[in-house]
Amino acid sequence: MVRRVSTTLVSPSTTAGSTPPRRRTRLLALPEARWALAATVSFLAGLGCDVGGAPSWMYGTLYAVAYAAGGWEPAREGLRALREKTLDVDLLMIVAALGAAAIGQVLDGALLIVIFATSGALEALATARTADSVRGLLDLAPDTATRLTDHGEETVPAAELGVGDLLLVRPGERIGADGRVVDGVSEADQATITGEPLPVLKRPGDDVFAGTLNGTGALRVRVERDPADSVIARIVTLVEEASRTKAPTQLFIEKIEQRYAVGIVAATLAVFAVPLAFGENLTDALLRAMTFMIVASPCAVVLATMPPLLSAIATAGRHGVLVKSAVAMERLGEIDTVALDKTGTLTEGTPEVTDVSPLPGSGLDPDALLALAAAAELPSEHPLARAVVGAARARGLRIATAQGFVATPGRGVRAVVEGCAVEVGRVEDSTDRMRRVDGVRDLDDRMHEVDGTRNGVDRPSAADDGMRNGVDCPVADDGMQDAGDRPSPADGMRNPVAPSSHLRPHSHPSAGTTVLVTRDSTPVGTLTLTDRLRPAAPAATAALAGLTGTTPVLLTGDNAHAAARVAEATGITDVRADLLPEDKVNAVRELQLVGRKVLFVGDGVNDAPALAAAHSGLAMGRAGSDLALETADAVVVRDDLTAVPAVVRLSRTARRLVLQNLVIAGTFITGLVLWDLVGHLPLPLGVAGHEGSTVLVGLNGLRLLRERAWQG
Repeated sequence: MVRRVSTTLVSPSTTAGSTPPRRRTRLLALPEARWALAATVSFLAGLGCDVGGAPSWMYGTLYAVAYAAGGWEPAREGLRALREKTLDVDLLMIVAALGAAAIGQVLDGALLIVIFATSGALEALATARTADSVRGLLDLAPDTATRLTDHGEETVPAAELGVGDLLLVRPGERIGADGRVVDGVSEADQATITGEPLPVLKRPGDDVFAGTLNGTGALRVRVERDPADSVIARIVTLVEEASRTKAPTQLFIEKIEQRYAVGIVAATLAVFAVPLAFGENLTDALLRAMTFMIVASPCAVVLATMPPLLSAIATAGRHGVLVKSAVAMERLGEIDTVALDKTGTLTEGTPEVTDVSPLPGSGLDPDALLALAAAAELPSEHPLARAVVGAARARGLRIATAQGFVATPGRGVRAVVEGCAVEVGRVEDSTDRMRRVDGVRDLDDRMHEVDGTRNGVDRPSAADDGMRNGVDCPVADDGMQDAGDRPSPADGMRNPVAPSSHLRPHSHPSAGTTVLVTRDSTPVGTLTLTDRLRPAAPAATAALAGLTGTTPVLLTGDNAHAAARVAEATGITDVRADLLPEDKVNAVRELQLVGRKVLFVGDGVNDAPALAAAHSGLAMGRAGSDLALETADAVVVRDDLTAVPAVVRLSRTARRLVLQNLVIAGTFITGLVLWDLVGHLPLPLGVAGHEGSTVLVGLNGLRLLRERAWQG
């Protein structure tokens, strides 16, 4: 018995085309954020009362509230750690804050509490947002499926689909499982999986992926992978695994933190007990120990690190780069290799009309040809159709009303425009008609010379492969073809051989997706659309190569021909194409296994696992997926590629200032500690030295707020 299944996107109460609701944790939904807010408000209120000369009981009470609100949770976690025979710096900070309060330095202790509470809240928010995006990714897959059997229909959960089931995917539905097309012609928007910028033609023998969106045709798909093992499910797993992995640097810091905390506690107890044993009175011994606790406190070290990084974050933000944390900013400066996605990163990811070529004898100029094609394409929802219509509107052209619009998946669109039958479609559909005029040679052999294969299945020809709602859109190329690689003028059009010498463009269009426009069955011109290379891409890749000493690596889900065109235009020599998400992760890990610290730059859901696995991840913000934006360490909000090398330079400058500040802070701490141990350090002088070093390193870090810091 053959089972046929039609997937539906959502429950019956929701339309098939609805977008799943976005999961997003609100800041104040986190208890860490609420406690940090309470501590901050209490501290600021207490500081105002203190400075304003209010009674001590008033600001003392407010400071106490700040201590309790911001300190109870790290104190609890620290005590739990003690029960497990470990000691962390958080608990040490609580002890230092209480010690400061015990000797009258209540303000210093409260400030320390607020800093640590706020840091914990931000960390909790980042973790929650990443988890939201990972869980939300699963919403891309349909919830239910309609199984057609010999006895009728039954609705089943999509998770219960099995290998071998036959799925009927109707227009506009998301595909319910990874599989292979056995019947039907349509196009699938699979940018979430492969990163390809345009919907891909699907015919019998082609692979399809769960969660991708079917276009205007109906498909029958044989399930070849269990839903739990689909590509979309594996993306979620990869992101979660990579996010849990700790970098060697982080493990080293944790070891230092543990040893430092234990050492300070032991030293403080010794500073208190030893003089007391030799006859010093209790008050003097306690005062010396508390002074030691304050001057040995790592507050100066912490603040020596944060101002440069936070200043760098603020400067990057002013220039359109959102760096999510100080740790992320620091890691950006450590990278020595850059891996770049193609679509949406080096290219703009959206098609645009780059050439309009009327044919001789058509009686049309470029504006008239574009207006004619736009009139026929206006009812279509396809990205290429929107690009044609958008180009006509940008030129201020009048778009006539079309009648009798018909879009045939895999073939073309046609409509009646001002009494003329207009068709926009692939070249080979017009070949038979044009042979009667010019007697051209067959296209098929040349088509297959251009296209390669993917996953062992012959890719359709360039003229066939790109057919999206009747518009020729080969995914094998996206406009990055060199002038030297273009066909000769006799060939006329880029991938296919021109059916007629009359199809020779009047100019040299950027190689890309070429479509033929006919009027009353007579070819009248061609349009070329490309996924344009970002203007700043060559300069950005050259700058990154200069910073790291190695040429960036191109990792893309697109095919090798398209990747090679982009690589040639940007000077990239290491090109890896036809990659699924796990392949990108493996490529990043291979680089890291040989000692490289990789910065991965991408934008799509398919890039999220690589963003998480890399030493540092940077996402393009305008068209980036929610998961990529949440997983990345930084986001280029304005999609300005020149910001990538700029933020790497800024991070390296910040790291140098951090090192300077650590030397300054360490010198002050060492000097004050030795003074307290060898001589007698007055408490006010100890506090002044401690706070003075903090101010000094803070001002040093603020240098990165200057505009000059971004320019390098």
